Amino acid sequence: MQLQVARIGKPHGIRGEVTVQVLTDAPGDRFVPGTQFVVEPASAGPLTVESARWNKEILLLAFEEVETRNDAEALRGAKLFIETEELDEDDDEGWYEHELVGLDVRVGNEVVGTVSALHTMPVQDLLVVKDPAGKEILIPFVEQIVPEVNVAEKYVVVTPPAGLFEVNTEASATPDDGDSEDSAAEGADGDRA
Repeated sequence: MQLQVARIGKPHGIRGEVTVQVLTDAPGDRFVPGTQFVVEPASAGPLTVESARWNKEILLLAFEEVETRNDAEALRGAKLFIETEELDEDDDEGWYEHELVGLDVRVGNEVVGTVSALHTMPVQDLLVVKDPAGKEILIPFVEQIVPEVNVAEKYVVVTPPAGLFEVNTEASATPDDGDSEDSAAEGADGDRA
């Protein structure tokens, strides 16, 4: 089985380096020169790390097979995988995105959606949950809100605080441009500011 460790972003410079979104807790072990990755789509790989360096908080990788910015641009969005046989199995804490995607999300006994992604963030990770209407909901992946993950039985239990599903949907993330009817009515009175 393969485990995704990164997603390639935009090119950096003119010599074929790329930025990557790191999806592993051990980047110092995963991105050493000589490491070969299985790539999705398969037509883009395999790729062998030539060099890895940090530019502020962004990991930059150069691959032996990539020499120009155009070659690097063609890799944008590609996913890098390693074989799981290479992994240490003594880490019982945490889950990988491929283990969580597709799991039912339950509040009590009610299924309220399906895990569609895991966003790895600097402070805390976020589960991306797609509800039955197709909306994406962001749920902080912390023990207080996601107390149970059962990969074997294909579900996670969430105990959301009041309003979490309404506040963290895609629609509520759009900024208010002030053109709503309420804003227009208040502007017409002139004295409500």
